[in-house]
Amino acid sequence: MDHSVPPKAEHYDVIILGAGASGLLCAFTAAQRGRRVLVLERANKVGKKILMSGGGRCNFTNNLVEPDNFISQNPHFCKSALKRYTQWDFIELVERHGIDYEERKHSQLFCKDSAKDIVAMLLAECEWAGADIRTHCEVESIATQTGSASRYRIQMQQNGQPCTLECSSLVVATGALSVPTLGGSGIGYDIARQFGLPLIERQAGLVPFMFSDAMKPFCERLSGLALEIEVSCGGRAFTENMLFTHRGISGPAILQISNYWGPGDEVAIDLLPGVDAANWLLQTKQQLPKSRLKTVLTQRLAKALVSELQVLWWADQEDTALAEFTDRKLSVIGEQLNRWLLKPSATEGYRTAEVTLGGVATDSISSKTMEAKTQPGLYFIGEVLDVTGHLGGFNFQWAWSSGFTAGLVV
Repeated sequence: MDHSVPPKAEHYDVIILGAGASGLLCAFTAAQRGRRVLVLERANKVGKKILMSGGGRCNFTNNLVEPDNFISQNPHFCKSALKRYTQWDFIELVERHGIDYEERKHSQLFCKDSAKDIVAMLLAECEWAGADIRTHCEVESIATQTGSASRYRIQMQQNGQPCTLECSSLVVATGALSVPTLGGSGIGYDIARQFGLPLIERQAGLVPFMFSDAMKPFCERLSGLALEIEVSCGGRAFTENMLFTHRGISGPAILQISNYWGPGDEVAIDLLPGVDAANWLLQTKQQLPKSRLKTVLTQRLAKALVSELQVLWWADQEDTALAEFTDRKLSVIGEQLNRWLLKPSATEGYRTAEVTLGGVATDSISSKTMEAKTQPGLYFIGEVLDVTGHLGGFNFQWAWSSGFTAGLVV
């Protein structure tokens, strides 16, 4: 083949970059309107992140979706899309496809069987609506064209073969930097930069904490132990499980609070949420004066954790009866149980992060259409934008809502 002759361009009304949650929903929404739609995916298969989410069961939305469940420099930006396509709209789609699902705690909805059901549903909708999907696609360049109905010209390789595409609407649904093994990449940010759109600084979100000080061996020794706690940082608090790992701390509560943490910040952990620990210890001293503190605490906390805390907080009195503790000392230990201050050295980063905080600045995007305000025909949806949901199905709901919103107008 003579590479000096450029391949003839194929024309589409809409080209969507990325066959994840937002891209697929946008694709069939647009195709149902009679638009000629093509989805380009870098990976070897579509919806990889959907497939691994929720332990393979996909926490696809939440019964209680509020703007307060989302983090963005502009907290109002998400409202319009979330109203236009609600959790009930997506649940209705799931039910129409006969997918069994269940509600778990905190109103989270999961597939009963497998996340594959959600991917199969999205692909079926794309097929019925006539949206095309191609995998193994590497976009090499995007150029604008003046005086042509097709505003954008895309040079790409599919399975190593060069290909030229043209479209009037280009949708960036490339996701973000989290979990690079599942196709996370920064190409969406590169496209935003190319067209002069501002970016909000990115960092890993919904991610475990690590320690470099004495807390690291402490956590290592308790690795695998989980307990319900309340954790607070940056003016937010979450009550959920925490899990000790060989690197530090994880679990739903920790992933949630990581979105509000910055390097150098302390996190406060209440090991006995709902219990005034100082009061309880002082009362127990009256009732069980001969008991040892460790024995009393193991009524409410795992023995292994109490042993470790003893070394930290009352190592010199491990065999002392409660009656011999001063009230002041018991109060201090109680306060520490309710407000244990820890200073993580870092998070585990994008390798294990479930989402990316920051992204394409929402001030440059229309909240009603997802179109770039200064670049006609260019749309951004899903995680590439500076909108991040809490843990619990909110990031998927943002993908569905933003994908649908763009799908109505592209």
